[in-house]
Amino acid sequence: MADRKSSGQIDLSNLKAILKMEGQTITCPVIGDVTIYVQGTRASNEVVILTVHDLGCDHTMYLEFVEHPKLAPIRNRTVWVHVDVPGQGQDAADLPADYQFPSMQQIGEDLIHVLDHLKIKEVVCFGEGAGANILARFAMAHINRVLGVCLMHTTATAAGLMESLKDKVMRWKLDTIGMNPSAENYLLLHRFGATKFSKASDNEELKAIVESYQETLRNKANPRNLKKFVEAFLKRTNIADNIKKLNCPVLLVTGQLSIFNGTTKGLHQSILKTCGDKTKVEFIEIGGVANVLEEKPDKLVECFQYFLQGIGVVSSVPMQNVVRPPRGRSMSMQDYDIPLRQRLFSAQFSSSPPISCSPPSLDGQQSASGGASTPSTPNSPTTPEIKGFIDQPLMEVAEPI
Repeated sequence: MADRKSSGQIDLSNLKAILKMEGQTITCPVIGDVTIYVQGTRASNEVVILTVHDLGCDHTMYLEFVEHPKLAPIRNRTVWVHVDVPGQGQDAADLPADYQFPSMQQIGEDLIHVLDHLKIKEVVCFGEGAGANILARFAMAHINRVLGVCLMHTTATAAGLMESLKDKVMRWKLDTIGMNPSAENYLLLHRFGATKFSKASDNEELKAIVESYQETLRNKANPRNLKKFVEAFLKRTNIADNIKKLNCPVLLVTGQLSIFNGTTKGLHQSILKTCGDKTKVEFIEIGGVANVLEEKPDKLVECFQYFLQGIGVVSSVPMQNVVRPPRGRSMSMQDYDIPLRQRLFSAQFSSSPPISCSPPSLDGQQSASGGASTPSTPNSPTTPEIKGFIDQPLMEVAEPI
């Protein structure tokens, strides 16, 4: 959490204005109406980043990260298109009774209509958890429209037995009694792992983040709609078997304490087994955290910037934590015309200490004035320093014609 504080404060006034930005409804053939939010200014040379949120969240989970001070150079050169899964926005009304909630695969495939509607040619995908799973499916289905994918805490396998049992109990409670402690604890574990708070000041900020998430679950999330999203996530199919279709640059990020740490590593190994160019796949594990987006945004900014520059975008943005050495003196055309031997001879004295006006003391004794002995003056060929330098053999180097 120190990283978040050390980089300066987020402009809260600007963030509040962004939180109030109006969404745009786009109708897709299969999944129906989705609400999208465009953060940034569209331009002819834009780099578009497409996001999909995790369970129990909506597009607002990314807004603070995009407004992070360290991301400013990238933010000024990119446009973020945030997609809300149907019925998952804050204070959303109940989905229609006859609405058939789509599968994870259907959501991923149908998002291409968002790009077509907005006239976006290519995107970089950026997602966490369930959103990352959806974007992986999107990239596999429409690889020619994807420059690269950044996936956090991703699982490529189907739900296991224990996960299925927990999800069934939680879904039943969401459907019958609404948001409840069991469902809330499951979603907290899903996003933040087995978080334990201490009295350390850094943990106070994480505690506030978790409490804010709890407040959203209790008062702003629609539990009946959320139940349908959780159910779709539970019924997800295994994408690891067809992962060879994900042949674009991939950045996988996980926290060391995330419950999806193992599944993210498994996805990494699956990609390495099938991809032709292993240099296109990067795996980053951030130590000591469960939720990288919330707990170590500085590290995520650095990783994401290097990934973007590796795929050839935002290349003009200076690298994070890299100090450029001062540029040395360039040689003029006149310097190149001077023979190499003469340049070496001149360089011997250009780096010598300043020449004293008083005569040198050759025997190493102090001068008559009582001061320290001064360096010899290179005014006479008999000066020992010059004579010694001239006597040293030099390799003859042919000058270029």
